[in-house]
Amino acid sequence: MNELAQETGLTFLAEPWLTEVLAVILAVVAVNVTAYYLLRYAERVTARTTNVWDDALVRATIKPLRVLVWLVGLTIAIDIVGRHFGGALFEFVPPLRNVGVVACLAWFMVLLIDNVTTNIVAERETDGEEVDRTTIDALAKLTKLTTVVIAVLMALQSLNISIAGILAAGGIGGIAVGFAAKDLLANFFGGLTIYLDRPFSVGEWIRSPDKDIEGTVEHISWRHTRIRRFNKNPLYVPNALFTTIAVENPSRMSNRRIKETIGIRYQDVDKMAAIVADVKAMLQAHPEIDTRQVLIVNFNQFAASSLEFFIYTFTKTTAWVPYHEIKQDVLLKVADIIARHGAEIAYPTRTLHMETAARGST
Repeated sequence: MNELAQETGLTFLAEPWLTEVLAVILAVVAVNVTAYYLLRYAERVTARTTNVWDDALVRATIKPLRVLVWLVGLTIAIDIVGRHFGGALFEFVPPLRNVGVVACLAWFMVLLIDNVTTNIVAERETDGEEVDRTTIDALAKLTKLTTVVIAVLMALQSLNISIAGILAAGGIGGIAVGFAAKDLLANFFGGLTIYLDRPFSVGEWIRSPDKDIEGTVEHISWRHTRIRRFNKNPLYVPNALFTTIAVENPSRMSNRRIKETIGIRYQDVDKMAAIVADVKAMLQAHPEIDTRQVLIVNFNQFAASSLEFFIYTFTKTTAWVPYHEIKQDVLLKVADIIARHGAEIAYPTRTLHMETAARGST
């Protein structure tokens, strides 16, 4: 190196610190390349296991570790240069390095939480188990928020900033922020209520009798809930609203109800009892009707133009499309029973009686 410096006239190449810096950089490159291939190999190996933690840990380590190696290596090289040249600027290197290390650790924790969450959901769906996405999402968000807060406090401590003073100032400023952002806080606590009480979760169909809200829940954040209407339009509802309105969750119904009123002609009154008995027997024998629930078939009233009986029963399925197929089958069977008894389904009619006036003699 000394001969090269003398030949080229670049005397700084003969400085011993330059050799140390180049050695550190080469070591960083070597460690980085080695770590990259080792972690990629570990990723392929852990991907074949059923454990939700090992591959999540490896995948979360890859990027933060490589950044951490470069960060530590470059700051060591800068320290070497700083010892040679001096200067107040180099005094900021160790604190900044500590902040970078904390940031890499926080990055690793956030990636690990995301990977574990994804693996748990995928494993349960593969096994056919019910997945409570709302609870899993809430725990993941809470853990990541805690990680970020702790990382920020550690970074401030590394920069010799008093955490106690910040917390005290935050307490005073929090009151002002609370008044200014009361709607935001209301939505936050509304989202917390949803996560704790779980009146609905992602993928469920909800509606409210108090507001024009109906559709499938797609996403629950800390500020709002995204609902996909049945016309495929997205609806964004502030979480605070759910603390003041009634919410119906049809997705959690145990059965679907068939409730129909059917009328026959007045001239078929003598056939009403037999029709009602046969319809009831048909429902009790129907494979898709849940006979453990309430099942009623009775003559109900003398209507304006028909004799009405009503059907009140429940299907075993709660799925929307199969329910309508079952209901169609039931109604067609009812129509067939009425026809077999020689009766007819009534429709609105009006009978006009005309009185003939007596004619006088001419």
